[in-house]
Amino acid sequence: MKKKHRAFLKWAGGKYALSDVINSLLPKGERLIEPFVGAGSVFLNSDYEEYLLNDINQDLVNLYRIVQQTPDKFINDARRFFSIKNNQPESYYQLRKEFNASADPYFRSLVFLYMNRHGYNGLCRYNKSGGYNVPFGKYKRPYFPEAELWHFAEKAQKAVFICDGYRQTFAHAKSGDVIYCDPPYVPLSKTASFTSYAGNGFGLDEQADLANVAEEVTKVSNISVLISNHDTIWTRKIYEHAKKQTSIAVSRTISQKVGKREKVAELLALY
Repeated sequence: MKKKHRAFLKWAGGKYALSDVINSLLPKGERLIEPFVGAGSVFLNSDYEEYLLNDINQDLVNLYRIVQQTPDKFINDARRFFSIKNNQPESYYQLRKEFNASADPYFRSLVFLYMNRHGYNGLCRYNKSGGYNVPFGKYKRPYFPEAELWHFAEKAQKAVFICDGYRQTFAHAKSGDVIYCDPPYVPLSKTASFTSYAGNGFGLDEQADLANVAEEVTKVSNISVLISNHDTIWTRKIYEHAKKQTSIAVSRTISQKVGKREKVAELLALY
């Protein structure tokens, strides 16, 4: 059995657990395009000749380019942040403050990885003025993902990283490409608000527009699109023109009570 590879970032909503299912549904092709790459679990566990990987988060894209181009220097420099001294709230908040004040992509990349591993629950969140605001996570000994960084750097030699909107990313697609979309998910209930989407402006209009662009591109060219989301009445409606809809149950912690895991249905729509 093929070894599964973990992303070097912790990522809320990451696709490591689902990567086998997603890859079994992705059609064959020369190039995989991901408009919402996130932590990159589908990229890391798929097998295409080329990749075009996009994310709206500039810090994430800069980090990926740096790991792709100078992995040895980055890994050596990043390791220094993973010390007992830095695993304290005072150090974390000081580094977060320096990160928010800095415009240097290399320094921001180092601290972005540090905060991802030391911050609360693998969250990545910014306030309205663009400041990173995830609190300290209180982990006993945060893991330094050296092996995962090296694997990512190696696989990234097949990839081009861009920072753009999803429609602009779709515009790069050509005949024979496969597109996998993992947008911010719709809320599971009416009481779950869209506030978590405010940072990247991905609301119900964008959800519907993503389904529209998938339909548009697959109608006019030999391109396949797979979209994942929560399985709800609403998502089934917006993906009604997909060629195939697949629902799978996934274990997820959806309660604030630690350890309360429930099965949540995910929908995979193939155009």
